[in-house]
Amino acid sequence: MPIAARARRPKWRTLVPMTVAAMTAVLLAPSGAAADAAQAANPAASAADASAAGRARESKPVYAYDKAIRESVWVDTRVDGDKDGRTDRVAVDIVRPRELEGSGRRIPVIMDASPYYSCCGRGNESQKKTYDDKGNPVQFPLFYDNYFVPRGYGYVAVDFTGTNRSDGCADVGGRSEVASAKAVVDWLNGRGRGYTTRTGAERTRADWSNGSTGMIGKSWDGTVANGTAATGVEGLKTIVPIGAISSWYDYYFQQGADLYDGGPDDLAGYVESAEAKARCKPVKKELADGAPLNGNRTDMWEDRDFVPDARKVRASVFAVHGMQDLNVRTNHFGKWWDALAEQGVERKVWLSQTGHVDPFDFRRAEWVKTLHRWFDHELLGYDNGIDREPMADIERAPDQWSTDKVWPPRSTDTTRLRPQKGSSPGVGALGLKPAKPGAVETFTDDPKLDETAWAAKIDTGTPEKSGFATKPLSRDLRLSGSGKVTLSVTPSTTSANLSAVLVDLGPATIRNYGAAGEGITTLPGRTCWGPSTPGDSSCFKETKANPATVGFTVFSRGWASLAHYRGDGLARPLTPGKKYEITIDLAASDHVVPAGHRLALIVGGTDAGLVEAPDTRPTVGVDLAGTSAKLPVVGGDRAFVRATSGDATAAPLSPAARDGIPVPQNISRMPGGPR
Repeated sequence: MPIAARARRPKWRTLVPMTVAAMTAVLLAPSGAAADAAQAANPAASAADASAAGRARESKPVYAYDKAIRESVWVDTRVDGDKDGRTDRVAVDIVRPRELEGSGRRIPVIMDASPYYSCCGRGNESQKKTYDDKGNPVQFPLFYDNYFVPRGYGYVAVDFTGTNRSDGCADVGGRSEVASAKAVVDWLNGRGRGYTTRTGAERTRADWSNGSTGMIGKSWDGTVANGTAATGVEGLKTIVPIGAISSWYDYYFQQGADLYDGGPDDLAGYVESAEAKARCKPVKKELADGAPLNGNRTDMWEDRDFVPDARKVRASVFAVHGMQDLNVRTNHFGKWWDALAEQGVERKVWLSQTGHVDPFDFRRAEWVKTLHRWFDHELLGYDNGIDREPMADIERAPDQWSTDKVWPPRSTDTTRLRPQKGSSPGVGALGLKPAKPGAVETFTDDPKLDETAWAAKIDTGTPEKSGFATKPLSRDLRLSGSGKVTLSVTPSTTSANLSAVLVDLGPATIRNYGAAGEGITTLPGRTCWGPSTPGDSSCFKETKANPATVGFTVFSRGWASLAHYRGDGLARPLTPGKKYEITIDLAASDHVVPAGHRLALIVGGTDAGLVEAPDTRPTVGVDLAGTSAKLPVVGGDRAFVRATSGDATAAPLSPAARDGIPVPQNISRMPGGPR
């Protein structure tokens, strides 16, 4: 069936004020340096000026960064997460233009809420917040403050509850964590309570803010942006989640398969402040109790799943994700994106070939320019045209990008591919026709081997996997979106892991996502993105793509515990020798299998380094007639038929291109979780 593209919600918040203001723009329009200052100080007037002048505008750096106001406020979350009898306050460090103080002009805010400001740092250089001897903020990590404050934005860095200078406990995606950010949005809009100190009674108001807030952040920071948007809080105009989680269950498990050997209680202990460790032991116990090792979905996990609340989202979403992110897998992006599409939320996306990497480190200049235009449009109301540009930027090869007006493309359709018996055991074919009844392949779980080892022997019958491949394609075949694989299997033991991976069999140059930089190399030179102060530099180490020449590329993955075959979030005992059916979700991707390459589906057991091994080592029979893959093919069945018709020669492999990217063996034990 077609994968429908969803319409966007009308952006009344931008169009109405611009239309009204435009009627007086001719009389009020400033020019030169005065126009730049007025533009940053008075968004409605400057937007009207842009509309009347018939040209795109952008905010200019007209305010002195070295003179900016740097202050700290503690905002009441209205939640008593540590059960000490008083509601928790979160620390909010602020930097904003001094020139506007007392002018009555109000400005929008860019906000990054994080648990990492004191424990681990942010960005490629692991920057932490720093303070002077009076506790005033000095260094704000990353470039956002240096770049945007001179352009008339306020910048706010929020410490999650239980971290750095905040009260409460780290509850990993729970009520307190989301309240950390939501309460600050409320305060910026005049609805919350802010205090000048952590424990004092002196109140302070954000009378400098116009309430329009954009949240941004990578990984856990982007996750709380998703969670805050899912509350529907008024005033949150846009979020920019980068490599972000949409469901905390899916971070630790996929359909019962254990993806990490730790739990949310370990993660809370990693980021919490020293003073929180003792008082927050009960919260960590609740986290441990709510995350059973059998992968059952509990109430705790349901409370930390933001996808069902996509219907509440008012903010636009500019998502960024690495298609080879093996920390926060792309199923997080895919489920969130699809749910937002169902609700008609305005969206934009960048999908890179990297792992868990910030776009500032894989496409820096273009990222800063695009983010600048996005915030100008969403927070200042400038009609700069970014909302009329292609929705998606997709990296096809290192530093080579394509665009799509809508993502997935409107012609994308679900194509059902079926495995078939091949010339030898374990070496099968993949096509539209079902296998004959009774056709079976078998594999025996070997938890020492991973998807790379499986793919390297796709044309050899080996006991640890069953592989199925098309013949060499006569045309390019593009897959765009999320797929599913339904397996009809019979285990020999009472437990079994199942993995399904899609592989492009053929030579390519891709980013080396398995290396330390996950697709980038950090260089000694620096580039600067705004003014600096002695305590807060805007200059960051340059990076470049780290390419690898490979003979095949694994581009989508899915895992499950067969004990979760019913799909209701509960594990059930398996009966050896009994047949079960289970559908495994494949992570979202966008990949072109070129002419001369082959598309393969591999089914195996434990994907070493990505899934924790079960207690048993089952042999699994796969009923091919009951097994199929529903894949998002651009052009649908017709495109697949065209690509697999005719005679094509397999693309030759050079000796240097016979391997894929090895799975990083530290992924499932990464300290600090989704950084």
